[in-house]
Amino acid sequence: MERCFRSLTSMKTGHQVQRPLDSVLQERFAEITAMDRAVGKLREHLTSIGLRQNTLLWYCGDNGIPPSGLFNTPFRGSKGMVYEGGLRVPGIIEWPDGIPDPRSTNLKTVTSDIFPTLCELVGEPLPNRPMDGISLLPLIKDNLDERPNPIFFRNYETGHEMAGEPEPYIDPELQVGTTPLVKIMNGKYTRNFLNFHHASITEADFAGPKAVIDNRYKLVIDGQQGNSTKELFDLINDPAEKNNIITTEPEIAEKLEKQLRDWQQSVLESLTGDDYK
Repeated sequence: MERCFRSLTSMKTGHQVQRPLDSVLQERFAEITAMDRAVGKLREHLTSIGLRQNTLLWYCGDNGIPPSGLFNTPFRGSKGMVYEGGLRVPGIIEWPDGIPDPRSTNLKTVTSDIFPTLCELVGEPLPNRPMDGISLLPLIKDNLDERPNPIFFRNYETGHEMAGEPEPYIDPELQVGTTPLVKIMNGKYTRNFLNFHHASITEADFAGPKAVIDNRYKLVIDGQQGNSTKELFDLINDPAEKNNIITTEPEIAEKLEKQLRDWQQSVLESLTGDDYK
C-alpha cells in the first residue's frame, strides 16, 4: 500500500518537509492527549479549592484544519480558507452549575461571541461600539435556536496597505523581530509586526476571500482567491459545500451579499478609528 505524505514545518529546521501521514497523525493525537491531561489537571485543581461547580471552562480550536491534518474530513478547504474546512473548529463549554446535563447544539457560533457572553454572565455592560458577536447565555440556558445576526469572515488583502508611505502606529524599528516563529520566514525565525494607520476607505479594501453564514445558508465570494466567483450553500443539507445553489436562490444570495458588504464597511470604519472617537 502506498504511504501518504503531508507537507509541514519541521520543528528542527523551520523549513517545509514531507512527512508520512501516519507519523504526523501520531504526533497530533499525542498533542490531543496532552491537552486532555492538562485540562484534567485544571479541573482537579478547581475541585480541590471548591471552585469547580461555578467555574466556566471554555475551549475552542484554532481556525480550521491545516493540510497536514486532512485525512478524513468531509469538509471543503483547509486552514486559511473561508470554506468550512478552514472555519469549523471544536467548541466545548463546561459549567456544572450553569449546564448540569451534557448536551450539544447545531447553532453556529464564533469566537467573537465569547466577549459578549462573559460580559453578560458577570453583569458588565458592553462598550458603546459595533460588536460582531452575540451573548450565548440564552444558548447556555437552552433557549436559543437561531442567531439574530449572521457570522462574517474575510481574508483581508494587505498588499495595497504598503502603497505610498503609510503612517505606522509606532516606530518600525520597535517592531522588528517582535513575533518569534518556529518556521523560517524571510530567512529568519521571527516576523516583523507591521501595523499602519488606515486613513481612508477604498474599493480595494473590500477585496479578498470572504463569507457570510446565517442560520442555514452560506455565501462565499472569491473562495479560491482570485477567481471572483460567488457560491451559495445550504449548510444544513450540504455541510461539505458540494452544491452551489446560487442560481436557484438568487434572492438569498443577494441579501447575504448586502449584509456582508455592510459588515465590511463597518469593520473598515473601525479600522480608520471612526468607532473609537
